[in-house]
Amino acid sequence: MAVGIVAIVAGIAGNAHNVKMRAEQRMAMIARGMSVDDIDRLLGKSEDDNRPVRDPLRSLANARRTAIVLISIGIGLIGFFLLLTWILGVHNVLAGAAAGVIPFAIGVGFLIDYNLQKRELSRFGLETGTDLPMHER
Repeated sequence: MAVGIVAIVAGIAGNAHNVKMRAEQRMAMIARGMSVDDIDRLLGKSEDDNRPVRDPLRSLANARRTAIVLISIGIGLIGFFLLLTWILGVHNVLAGAAAGVIPFAIGVGFLIDYNLQKRELSRFGLETGTDLPMHER
């Protein structure tokens, strides 16, 4: 498990180092009087320029979908262990129902995030209601 964590941290640190080195190279070239077009031709476009713009309504739909799936998994686990306890008559099995609370609580968190995102988008004037046609959601 530690190997996985070290690999993730090393990857993030390596990426941050690459971004820093690229920025330093650009600053040095600008200090020497090179134009932005020449810098882009030599170093290539920045990775941020190639990144597509995220659709806020798609992000909103993903948060809602994730919330529904996690809440359903939590309820399913809780129901399964309650039924298993009832069938077997062993109350120690109820400890398994507690495991269903974890995805349920995370799903509730995503549902709260969905509502906060929806409120923010409506504050900026974007329509987020269910009255949108299906192809615009």
